[in-house]
Amino acid sequence: MTLPETMRGVVLTGHGGPEMLGMRVDLPVPAPGPNDVIVRVRAAGVNNTDINTRTAWYSKGDGEDADATWSGKPLTFPRIQGADVCGEIVAVGSDVATSRIGTRVLIEPCIRFADGATQSPPWYFGSECNGGFAQFTRVDSRHAYTINSDLTDTELASFPCSYSTAENMLTRANLQAGETVLVTGASGGVGSATVQLARARGAKVIAVTSPAKMDTLKDLGAELTLPRDADLVAALGANSIDVVVDLVAGPAWPSLLDVLRRGGRYAVAGAIGGPLVELDVRTLYLKDLSFFGCTVLEPEVFGNLIGRIERSEIKPLVAEVFSLDEITAAQDAFAAKGYTGKIVLKVD
Repeated sequence: MTLPETMRGVVLTGHGGPEMLGMRVDLPVPAPGPNDVIVRVRAAGVNNTDINTRTAWYSKGDGEDADATWSGKPLTFPRIQGADVCGEIVAVGSDVATSRIGTRVLIEPCIRFADGATQSPPWYFGSECNGGFAQFTRVDSRHAYTINSDLTDTELASFPCSYSTAENMLTRANLQAGETVLVTGASGGVGSATVQLARARGAKVIAVTSPAKMDTLKDLGAELTLPRDADLVAALGANSIDVVVDLVAGPAWPSLLDVLRRGGRYAVAGAIGGPLVELDVRTLYLKDLSFFGCTVLEPEVFGNLIGRIERSEIKPLVAEVFSLDEITAAQDAFAAKGYTGKIVLKVD
């Protein structure tokens, strides 16, 4: 196809509130580099990282925002955000086979290859480079994974970021069949994905969530659900859990280590309850615990996720769909946390 010169899209113009997001109709359509593909974006999911990047939440510099990105590098503006992308390849660079044109793809959000170079640390799609909140986007062909599925574009767009984050935590923690995993923040995009992916591995899942969302999580595979204010040691017993997947942190964090068995594994990829916690180092070393901070995806994770989607081992959980120009309303709904699963923007 002949690509247009301009496109519609949402740009982030600086750190701050929703007023920093603006719809544009005159954005230049990206041109592919030799190893790139151009993807017509059909749908894009909304994520914590979009809001965290906009508000400079990642920064630890007392108000400075020089380290306010996923990789700890300054963000350049304007930036097109959007890490979750489902679309189709409409153009390719000179070193990419033309047979890929027309292929339906999901974009891996952890970007190791961009601008003809290996990026270290890896970039995040929609942060260190432009993402999917526009009609077209560019990505290295190695990060555009062909997907064969009967699911809709909006359903597929719910997978990349949340499910790859969940699969990465379970991979890093080496969750095995027959083990028990405790999942905090279990009703969100990453949490509900973790419940499904842990069950696909043959593990027993205990989910921490609000009472209103417990039945949904049981339908997804949780054998036991607990309220957020539960006394975990009283409910589960000390030294009873093989793996904790934590997305909350916050003041109740020490109890997560108390319920881990000796030699247990703790994986974390979020801190919606508060990033600062109290650690008794004696618990860490006397119980021989292993901690895994999970940001960069292991190389095999996204390909494994694609396989699980194609084999219908996991299912999408789309809570609500908005149009691209309703991005502020979509992010408001996301922040309200009154849903289970993902909020998705229909882009084109």
